[in-house]
Amino acid sequence: MAFDSLSEKLQGVFKNLRSKGRLSEADVKAALKEVKMALLEADVNFKVVKQFTNAVTERAIGSDVMNGLNPGQMVIKIVNEELVSLMGSEVTDITFGTGGAITTIMMVGLQGAGKTTTTAKLAGKVKQKGKKPLLVACDIYRPAAIEQLQVNGKKQDVEVFSLGDKEKPVKIAKEAMDYAKKNGFDVVIFDTAGRLHIDEDMMNELESIKSNIDILNTILVVDAMTGQDAVNVSSTFDEKIGIDGVIITKLDGDTRGGAALSIKAVTGKPILYAGMGEKLSDLEQFHPDRMASRILGMGDVLSLIEKAEAEIDKDAALKLSKKVKKASFDFNDYLLSMEQMKKLGGLSSILGMMPGMNSSQMAQLEGAVDDKKLSHIEAIILSMTPAERENPKLLNPSRKHRIAAGAGLDIAEVNRFVKQFEQSKKMMKRMPNMMGKGKGGFPFPF
Repeated sequence: MAFDSLSEKLQGVFKNLRSKGRLSEADVKAALKEVKMALLEADVNFKVVKQFTNAVTERAIGSDVMNGLNPGQMVIKIVNEELVSLMGSEVTDITFGTGGAITTIMMVGLQGAGKTTTTAKLAGKVKQKGKKPLLVACDIYRPAAIEQLQVNGKKQDVEVFSLGDKEKPVKIAKEAMDYAKKNGFDVVIFDTAGRLHIDEDMMNELESIKSNIDILNTILVVDAMTGQDAVNVSSTFDEKIGIDGVIITKLDGDTRGGAALSIKAVTGKPILYAGMGEKLSDLEQFHPDRMASRILGMGDVLSLIEKAEAEIDKDAALKLSKKVKKASFDFNDYLLSMEQMKKLGGLSSILGMMPGMNSSQMAQLEGAVDDKKLSHIEAIILSMTPAERENPKLLNPSRKHRIAAGAGLDIAEVNRFVKQFEQSKKMMKRMPNMMGKGKGGFPFPF
């Protein structure tokens, strides 16, 4: 995740605080100086950092905290609360039209931020809410922009309205609204053109669309990897055309993440969603409290459960849970659990939401179960006959040699996996199902 480095540094600071029975004012100030440096290194806006550390210092250096039973924990609690406040406190979503009015959403942003892909992702989210969205291709300048929207729209099973690249965007927008009214669409999402940098032509075009169409939501898409530039872009777009919210992309990447901590404080506009991967399902509603928990190493189990509920087949999860408890799951079940883990974004995505999981610990676990090993396991299972997958006891030495040849692997690797599989069955029978209990979870026998 973007905040890995910041998270590790903050956890180090707080570990030192917790190790001290009593805290002096000097202890708190020294710790907050380190917090300040960590935030600046994460590319958080320097004015925001100053306001944040001042607010924490004012609350932390008080008799209630300093003389409390667990002053270190109290300081961490204050930092957590101030981080949540910094990012907006409340969860904010798109404003939907009332009284039968069509909800209009204009997506804006610079080229390279992932706007067109994010537009299709958002259409998928809107559809999940029971709406009937229409995507509108208003980017007539970037080569293949219309085709990209059409391809992604088809994947999301959302219709795309286009007049090609010869008509003006304003005309396309007007005709799209007429089409939406005639065909029962209740949400219209306009994918507008970006530029490499903010210029007058782009702003005039966006203003023209807003003056001809009653736009309910103007949403800016910014790239987390651009750091403070994302904050500057947000401020300029809001000043020029007015924005209602921000979607920040590539927050799963190796970035410093400072933009996510600065945008709300600098612009006053909320972050609505965060792009956490390349798949069209990898768009998460932005929860300031959950993001603060992730940054402070407290995990985000609620988001993991919600993701599991959305992505995982509950009937299949229930059947497998019963099999796990009886230690009767087979290789077909193992393969199914691997597929479900991929739907949740893979092992790194799951580990990133676990409490107390820093990047070095994640690297160790990912090394133990990396993508290459998982692909080898998949090849081994797919090289088995249906009977062998259903009954692991059939696997005698000659069958294992045949499977190894079919998977293109050494017999030792097949033997290791079969042994690991048997150990997993025994272990999971004893271990409570962490993600089950009616939450739509899925047990992973790895």
